[in-house]
Amino acid sequence: MRILGIESSCDETALAIVEGRGERTKLVRSLVASQVAIHKKYGGVVPEVAARSHAEALPAMLDELLGKTRSRTFDAVAVTAGPGLITSLRVGVDAARALAFAWQKPLIAVNHIEGHIAANWLDSKILPQFPVLALVVSGGHTEIILVRDHGAYEMLGATRDDAAGEAFDKVAKILGLGYPGGPAVSKRAEAGNPIAIAFPRPMLASGDLDFSFSGLKTAVLQHVQNHGRRRVADICASFQAAAVDVLVKKTIIAARQVQPKTIVLAGGVAANTVLRTTLRLAVSQQLPGIQYIEPRLAYTTDNAGMIAAAGYYLSQKGRVSDWQTLEPNAQWEIGRDENRE
Repeated sequence: MRILGIESSCDETALAIVEGRGERTKLVRSLVASQVAIHKKYGGVVPEVAARSHAEALPAMLDELLGKTRSRTFDAVAVTAGPGLITSLRVGVDAARALAFAWQKPLIAVNHIEGHIAANWLDSKILPQFPVLALVVSGGHTEIILVRDHGAYEMLGATRDDAAGEAFDKVAKILGLGYPGGPAVSKRAEAGNPIAIAFPRPMLASGDLDFSFSGLKTAVLQHVQNHGRRRVADICASFQAAAVDVLVKKTIIAARQVQPKTIVLAGGVAANTVLRTTLRLAVSQQLPGIQYIEPRLAYTTDNAGMIAAAGYYLSQKGRVSDWQTLEPNAQWEIGRDENRE
């Protein structure tokens, strides 16, 4: 079975075709049009500009992806229906609805977060085994989710304010490192000392699985106000170490509580080398018998391959949407199925 995936939740326009068979999914082709250069001058994503760019890019990208074969290339259409920027989501959802109607293909609404989680199955030699504990870390989300099966999720913990990726971006802005900020902070951290500055580990002893990164961001701001931007590499390394420490330790606590068979990492910040290495080592040392899987680096950032993969698994469970009524939902929380009807 082949699934056409469409992703337009923020500032990447992405299309992909994924082939699914049994529990395995394989990427056939993927296209991504980034808008980083467009939004860089604004220091962040401008929703109206992002939506216009999606609308301009999609037709040519569809022509390139499908060529003359058109509807014969795939068996269903999967699209990110939320969460994200409502203007951007609208472009992708409307395109998917039109394609599903015109070519009489099933339409599958995918939650952006479950797409990130599904990236751990895409082209993976070793498949995650349920129940799966997912640490989702991105610009807009920081969550610990118990995945009992494809499409069956339980939120165990989430951020109460800034997401980890958002905190990386704000620290980059404080330090004048430009946009996008997360990769810039991580790059500068490579030359820094992670124990040079004793930044706080927010909510590490809170007794629950929630996160908070606004205090850590404020600690960086206060340090810069008091000491200036000297030793930027040390600031970046110490900030990154504090954020990763909280993410990893909370995940280990969650795993001890729910006893999953597999732990997976997901989201844009899953590309962070320190996070990947630290979590991998912590699971192997502290949780013997629990499998650890992380997505390929190419599948950590927003892409349509992960959306198509999630769509394939949902299709196997009959989770098909109505093209006439499907609407994007910018606040769609994973595990709530109102967008699938």
